[in-house]
Amino acid sequence: MSSVRHRTAVIDGHEIFYREAGSAEAPAIVLLHGFPTSSFMFRELIPRLAGDYHVIAPDHLGFGHSDAPGVEDFTYTFDALADLTAGLLDEVGLDRYALYVQDYGAPIGWRLALRNPERISALVTQNGNGYEDGFVESFWTDVWAYGENPGPDTEAAVRAALSLDAIRWQYLHGVPDPSVVSPDTWAHDFALVSREGNDEVQLALFRDYSNNRRLYPLLHEFLRTSRVPVLAVWGANDEIFGPAGARAFARDAEDAEVHLVNGGHFLLESHLDVVAGYLRGFLGRVLG
Repeated sequence: MSSVRHRTAVIDGHEIFYREAGSAEAPAIVLLHGFPTSSFMFRELIPRLAGDYHVIAPDHLGFGHSDAPGVEDFTYTFDALADLTAGLLDEVGLDRYALYVQDYGAPIGWRLALRNPERISALVTQNGNGYEDGFVESFWTDVWAYGENPGPDTEAAVRAALSLDAIRWQYLHGVPDPSVVSPDTWAHDFALVSREGNDEVQLALFRDYSNNRRLYPLLHEFLRTSRVPVLAVWGANDEIFGPAGARAFARDAEDAEVHLVNGGHFLLESHLDVVAGYLRGFLGRVLG
């Protein structure tokens, strides 16, 4: 089994942590994590890919082991996180790669694809929206309200998402057997978002999230014109990004492969082997 290496690179003055495995001569795949986690979410998937692929999994700025400057020192937006990710991939020397995106990783990945479409060999989305379809209203109403009118009246509802109970809920909702999900996951994430000043980092990204929706028509055009292969493998019981978000990719991506799995938002924690099987089959067909 290929060893996973834990590295850092300085990008625009910030240390960005990333996990790397596999041969640099193999086809590359970049794994982009969501909220509130880090590349830790891919810890079990990376070894399953590393025998055949060059795997890169960064921690976004403000997450995991990457630097986490306060909001007074860095303007946290999805544009800015995409800039840093692009800088890291240039530093590593990737000029062609597949993208696996989840949650926050999706809008970062869409920006990478739109900026340099020629670099994208395939797209895999695991509960990472690219359409208005799939936003579960009961979850997103408070986020939209906060983005439109940030202030004390709207902040409390979204700040609650940083609590231990809310993070635990992200991992356990929709999972048929919650006992298969390790409590290390939500304990790890909660400890990191509880660092001094990190709450303001997360609130800044909550405020910016609605700006991702403006990219969707451009993404859809990219899917139609590039004919890039697309796999959507999705926790069908996700109460954040519902299964309509997975099915929507079939509208614009030619022969999109869509699989709905009986799980929740963090599907790798409960259905790792299922996801890895779909992923390896897909990559084997489209990348060789």
